Amino acid sequence: MDKDKTALNRRSFLKASILSGGGMMLTVSWLSSFKSADKTQALSLPEQWATLNGYIHILPDNKVKLICPNPEFGQNVMTSLPMMLAEELDVDWKNVSVEMGPHDPAKLGAQFTGGSNSVRMYWKPLREAGAAARQMLREAAGQTWNVPASEVSTKAGVLSHSSGKSAKYGDMASKAASVPVPKDLKLKAPKDFTIVSKSKKNVEIKKITSGQPLFGLDYSVDGMLIAMIQHPPAFGMKLKSFDAAETLKMPGIKDVFTLKLYADDFEQGGFDTRSFNDLLVIVGSSTWEVISARKKLVANWEAAGDVKDTISGRGGKREVTVPGALESTTTQMQQMQEYAAKPAQELRRDGDPEAAFKNAAQVIERTYNGPFLAHNCMEPMNFFAHVTDEKALVAGPLQAPGWSEPTLAKLLNLPADKIEIQMTRMGGGFGRRAYGHYLYEAALISKKMKAPVKLMYTREDDMTYGIYRPMYTATYRAALDANKNLIAFHVKGGGIPEHPIHANRFPAGAVDNYLAEGWQIASNITIGAFRAPRSNFNAAAEQSFLDEVAEAADKDPIAFRLELLKRAKEKPVGKNNEYDADRYAGVLELVRDKSNWGKAGNEKYNRGVAAYFCHNSYAAHVVDMITRDGQPYVERVFSAMDCGIVINPDAATNMVQGAVVDGIGNAFYGQLSHKEGAAQQSNFHNYRMIRMNEAPKSIQVHFVQNELDPTGLGEPPFPPVFGAVANALYKMKGKRYYNQPFKDETEKVI
Repeated sequence: MDKDKTALNRRSFLKASILSGGGMMLTVSWLSSFKSADKTQALSLPEQWATLNGYIHILPDNKVKLICPNPEFGQNVMTSLPMMLAEELDVDWKNVSVEMGPHDPAKLGAQFTGGSNSVRMYWKPLREAGAAARQMLREAAGQTWNVPASEVSTKAGVLSHSSGKSAKYGDMASKAASVPVPKDLKLKAPKDFTIVSKSKKNVEIKKITSGQPLFGLDYSVDGMLIAMIQHPPAFGMKLKSFDAAETLKMPGIKDVFTLKLYADDFEQGGFDTRSFNDLLVIVGSSTWEVISARKKLVANWEAAGDVKDTISGRGGKREVTVPGALESTTTQMQQMQEYAAKPAQELRRDGDPEAAFKNAAQVIERTYNGPFLAHNCMEPMNFFAHVTDEKALVAGPLQAPGWSEPTLAKLLNLPADKIEIQMTRMGGGFGRRAYGHYLYEAALISKKMKAPVKLMYTREDDMTYGIYRPMYTATYRAALDANKNLIAFHVKGGGIPEHPIHANRFPAGAVDNYLAEGWQIASNITIGAFRAPRSNFNAAAEQSFLDEVAEAADKDPIAFRLELLKRAKEKPVGKNNEYDADRYAGVLELVRDKSNWGKAGNEKYNRGVAAYFCHNSYAAHVVDMITRDGQPYVERVFSAMDCGIVINPDAATNMVQGAVVDGIGNAFYGQLSHKEGAAQQSNFHNYRMIRMNEAPKSIQVHFVQNELDPTGLGEPPFPPVFGAVANALYKMKGKRYYNQPFKDETEKVI
């Protein structure tokens, strides 16, 4: 049994128990180590339960409820988080329920869903909460039965003693609330788990499949108005004038007006972003009426010129100049080529790479390019707001309420305790909903209209005026000696408007002479996190390049990578290597064995392999490609993951399979381009997504079995898919692919 010191204190627990209405309740805060209950106001009315979050509640009927702090967009935290609680509490899973809580930073911290952190960050706090509650129930039973608590056992929500006495948790919950909070907790060993690592169905599956309201688009109140924004036709433009005469004549239209998102001297937070600051807003009674009326709006636009923004957070306060040029993909590519030829910022240096390249028997150099990518969440962007002079209620799909609340408070001139943020289930996030500009827009529109308002983006709105994955390029160089050993490695990468390089990842640490450099070009095209930021490009380029180097060295691609990882383990170069060479090698070995790599029986397939480390986890894929109807088709995939203890195996498998399909689709089709600032793709008719009949017939997912604390899973499987597809295409076509999307490069099909 693992022992753990709890940070629960007596005062915190008693305040929580006041609210329990005869049951037992524990507060959970993963940032403040359970101390946040000290700030809780004593509320005695049972109906207050609807507004509380961050609590474990044991009811008299033996039900256990967890109010989930983290937003859900399909990664299944609504199931996996209560599984961890239920495990240590030792309850019957069928008696566990969970609800999504509102934003409450005092109890729940940032409540951020992103960075593949939800399970990782809650692993210890939720287990501690469950273990503490279980121990207090045992103490209560011991006192009631006049026996030592150490003699009281638990199983599936029932307390028992060898004398034959037994009671349900609910019977002892009130008395347990008066028991001192234990200082030492005994956490279960993984070998004793009965819920964790056992597959459980999604707790919201019935609601999802029966169409019950869950998403922001479902949110509605009486008297709610619908708002949309008419954006400029291109990045780098702003509103000059407008004529709404015909628009205002349309049925259901309430108003048309302009609104500034940020004042000129407004200090933005680290995750605040904007595509366009001057908003032209149309408000009406229904979505269709507003869409129809917007077509009648006459707007005149002009060049915005350079804009200065003040940003705080993520590196400190700084001024950023956003250039005003109307940018085009062709000129951006030319710019990147020019910058790539200039000196860049040195990010890491090991040994003497210049001398190694000079003396090399063979030098391999290749350049890789990746375009802007749109997030394309299936649920379009939306948010509800009802703002008055005294308070604000906002509700909708949001990944980072804690990052958005300070900015919202400043924009509305309201204290944070007068703002309530309700989080709905998200129909996709992938980083797009980490940026709260659409929440701010909805709130400012509601304040102007003095009414409840839902802001809606159409698909075209989000795709053409959205937040994108940056445009990237990277040049890789490898030096081989006369014996075809890798003696030097150099990567120099850049992008618009950020570079993609992770300097301390593999093969850093495995090569004596290593150099990583980066550069970037400012842009007014808005970018943000996109599933596994930067890694999704790096893995594609790096893993394609390593295959080419392996071929030049006359080595099997998996054997070549394992050889480098063995060097990184036994004689690592440098001290800042981010990855564990053993775990990295483990997923490669697992996928090699499960796919029967190099063995007979796979002759019909063109096989590509790739592996990558990011977000604290390790992923490897073998892609098996065939020609179908004259086109390359990934028929099956073998995946290996090391993410520590797997909480819910079925859900974890689903997440990896989804990442594989997403990666194949983006590798073949993903591309967003611009001409004079205007996005050239506006909807799925010209921004190609993978279709159901193009998904692999088989995706076999295998997990490395260990007892390490769980790490990320939402993002790590995604990046290496690109490289595996590229390497399989080479086997099929006999040529290497350096530009994404690969489908566009090979068949000119978008």
